[in-house]
Amino acid sequence: MSTDEKIIILNVDDLESQRYVKTRDLLAAGFAVIEAQTGAEALRLVELHKPPLVLLDVQLPDISGFEVCAFIKTKWPEVMVLQTSATFTTSEDRVSGLNAGADSYLVQPAEPLELAAAIHALLRVRRSEDALRTLNATLDKQVQERTAELEQANRKLRQEVAQRQKVESELLQAQKMEAVGQLTGGLAHDFNNLLTAVVGNLDLIRARATEPRIARLAENAFKAAERGSKLTAQLLAFSRTQKLATESVDLNRLIVDASDLLNTSLGANIAIKTDLDARAPFVVADYNQLEVSLLNLAINARDAMPDGGTLTITTACSDPDNRRVMLSITDTGTGMSPEVIARAFDPFFTTKPPGKGTGLGLSQVYGLVRQMGGDVDIKSEIGKGTSVVLSLRRSIAGTETTAEAQAAAESGHAERILVVDDDHDVRGLITSFLSEIGYVVHEADHGNAALAMQRTVNPQLMIIDFSMPGTNGAEVVRAARAVQPSLPVLFVSGYADSAALEAAMGTAPFLRKPFRPAELASAVRMALDAGSSSRP
Repeated sequence: MSTDEKIIILNVDDLESQRYVKTRDLLAAGFAVIEAQTGAEALRLVELHKPPLVLLDVQLPDISGFEVCAFIKTKWPEVMVLQTSATFTTSEDRVSGLNAGADSYLVQPAEPLELAAAIHALLRVRRSEDALRTLNATLDKQVQERTAELEQANRKLRQEVAQRQKVESELLQAQKMEAVGQLTGGLAHDFNNLLTAVVGNLDLIRARATEPRIARLAENAFKAAERGSKLTAQLLAFSRTQKLATESVDLNRLIVDASDLLNTSLGANIAIKTDLDARAPFVVADYNQLEVSLLNLAINARDAMPDGGTLTITTACSDPDNRRVMLSITDTGTGMSPEVIARAFDPFFTTKPPGKGTGLGLSQVYGLVRQMGGDVDIKSEIGKGTSVVLSLRRSIAGTETTAEAQAAAESGHAERILVVDDDHDVRGLITSFLSEIGYVVHEADHGNAALAMQRTVNPQLMIIDFSMPGTNGAEVVRAARAVQPSLPVLFVSGYADSAALEAAMGTAPFLRKPFRPAELASAVRMALDAGSSSRP
């Protein structure tokens, strides 16, 4: 065995004769030996060589062996210390040595074999301790790695739980909106049929009245009926069955234009402030429905400030790319608790006393904004007011477009028209008006009657209600076009399920109830002209 491979033992003894004997015996046992005569020299050699074991005499000229042992065990705890002393050393000295940290104690002179055996025993202990330290370090590392993995898994699990709760909350809200939407959509359909007859006949009366008083009364009744039609349009948009007339809207201009209406609705004790970002781009929205949403939120804010306060309307870009535009309506009112905020968008939920609110204001705003591709958020604290923030999509268009179309009634040219509607009053109004302006009109009150009449009439246009009991309009049209493939069709409906209509008939012309006679005349003329141009 070479010297480099041997285990180094530091032999510390101030007496040269005793040091020589121990060194001789250690070399004979196969160890490599370095020597020190003083405590200071021993400490220097330990720091320099880090020997696995120090054979340390109790009595040294400068520092006692006890102090040297204590220092070694404090600074280099992995170094084993075998303390030695003469035969006359008392048991108290041996106890002191062990208390100072010595790993074992040996009385000298010792037999060479006994010395070697004692050293080998301590080295075995050291190897065991080294292995244990290595194992502990490995276990600590594994524990740390596993702890980090568990923490990461817990974070991921918490994120997934939060995401699932959010999805479940959105699903629950969507289910609530769907249930209320079905109710409001059905009511709006029936009400629109009534309004179609009322609006149409009043429009004809006011256009033909010769007595000013009758014309004025007809005008007042017509305006009231139009307000009713706007209400049903809101209900249908709220129920998300009616496609909104989205366009590029200048949000700042909408707010400025609505200022008079807001001042009138809120009263003198509410101060209205605006903070409009001139850089805010146009947004994708239904102008009328967005204006109604703004009014609803302003009225809610007014009710939260019974003793007066300030309403602040703010517009801003939500991100550097201007992909979203924020509209904030902030009041200085009573504020909402977290429990109220959680239910604020629920249909029919209200904190107002009986008779003071329907509970549909915020839920309508929620439904409209989501249908326009935006989102709504509420920030509020009790006693510190409320801020409702609408996040709206930016419009790609650079300028405002107008959604108004000026329809003009054009006289017919004796074209044959088949009117199909299950509502007697609506069917009668359409038939009477179209007959007056020159069309030959036939009518049917359900799909089977229309198909039977088609064979004899051979119509040039079919005007049909999309939503009818039994066979719906789309099914009737498919059967009619099996006989007349190029038959032009104009759908009318008070339910206005635009998504279902598009799924059934693609881009078929569509007129929403209630409509004015002039709008009907324009739609009929356009449908007939389009049908003529498409025929070979």
